[in-house]
Amino acid sequence: MARNIIYMAVPMTVAQLINILYNIVDRMYLGRLPGHLSLTGLGLCLPIISILMGFANLCGMGGAPLCSICRGRGENDEAEEIMGNSFSLLLLFGAALTVLCLMFRRPILYLFGASDVTFPYANDYLTIYILGTLFVMISLGMNPFINAQGFSRMGMITVAVGAVVNIVLDPIFIFLMDLGVKGAALATVISQACSAVWVLKFLTGKKAILKLRMSALRLKAERVKRILSLGTSGFVMSMTNSLAQVLCNASLEAYSGDLYVGVMTVINSIREIITMPVQGITNGCQPVLGYNYGAGQYQRVRQGIRFTTVLTVGYSVAVWAVVMLLPEPLIRIFNNEPDLISVGIPAFRIYFATFFFMSFQFIGQSVFVGLGRSKNAVFFSLLRKAFIVAPLTLILPAVGFGADGVFLAEPISNVLGGLACIIAMYATVYRQLGKE
Repeated sequence: MARNIIYMAVPMTVAQLINILYNIVDRMYLGRLPGHLSLTGLGLCLPIISILMGFANLCGMGGAPLCSICRGRGENDEAEEIMGNSFSLLLLFGAALTVLCLMFRRPILYLFGASDVTFPYANDYLTIYILGTLFVMISLGMNPFINAQGFSRMGMITVAVGAVVNIVLDPIFIFLMDLGVKGAALATVISQACSAVWVLKFLTGKKAILKLRMSALRLKAERVKRILSLGTSGFVMSMTNSLAQVLCNASLEAYSGDLYVGVMTVINSIREIITMPVQGITNGCQPVLGYNYGAGQYQRVRQGIRFTTVLTVGYSVAVWAVVMLLPEPLIRIFNNEPDLISVGIPAFRIYFATFFFMSFQFIGQSVFVGLGRSKNAVFFSLLRKAFIVAPLTLILPAVGFGADGVFLAEPISNVLGGLACIIAMYATVYRQLGKE
């Protein structure tokens, strides 16, 4: 069981890390431009990018676990129907989001914390990025169906293709062609288009076990309901992450100004990098847990949960120690401004104070999703960000903590939300599987 999880998790972890390069590389290059406004402008776009990714996860992370369960039962025809319906949903959501975001991007950016100074930078990046929404939907939403068939290395290559294109094009567009934030966005869109083409080529090719067929694209209400129900967990997590980012940016802008929004952009960048291996491990366990659950191999499921827990918690403790000890070198990856570094170091230590507790949330969520328990997954997605982080982000600065209160909301939520999720998973899933 452990070997199967490692086989899936290692390529998926590498893929997750590579995937982060899409936006991380943009931030690293833009952080080298004079001042911090380009980096701050990009940071204001991150909540909107999270929303777009949330819709991709709604279909991809909703349909892929169902495919794994169907494969475990030997129902490959139904698995293909689920994949086809997921693809149709991705196209519909992508088209609708492109139109809506283009129409309302100005009020949205100001609502999300933009000022008159930072809006031009955010608007330049977002306008181009939105035009590539369909590519985001396809590459991010359909790649889980490659992993669900056991082709985790191919899923990794899918992400790597786009990341390499992005890394090559970024310096050309940003510096050589002097396009700044527009160049970063253009490089990202082109790279996502390359990933989307790769995904479709594989899923319609000879090597795929489950193929994307025209006959499976017609939506069926019952199937759509199952996909969206299970995918709601990942969707809610993206939406609540976006909500938290919006509230953080708006609060920091109100209490401390653009510099602190830039600090939060760097913090979010580091958080995305260090949480990707955790997501790779937990996402890698989902097809394995789902397949064995569908086959009735409950003791193997328990074994997989134990292995995933040990691996995830061990990594989280190690990376937490690194972040707490070395905040300055991590900040300098994105920006060398003395003011940003002096403000960023104490902010880092507050924000990441209890980072390792977040691993409990990822473990519980992945088990719930992998076994098709959508209601549990949705509840705990909402609990940490919507019911703990969001209120604290508003309350703590107002009662005297100032900007530190914004950063303090995250470690409190990690402890409360993480423990609640892992305890509930143990009581309702792990122990029950032992009895069966």
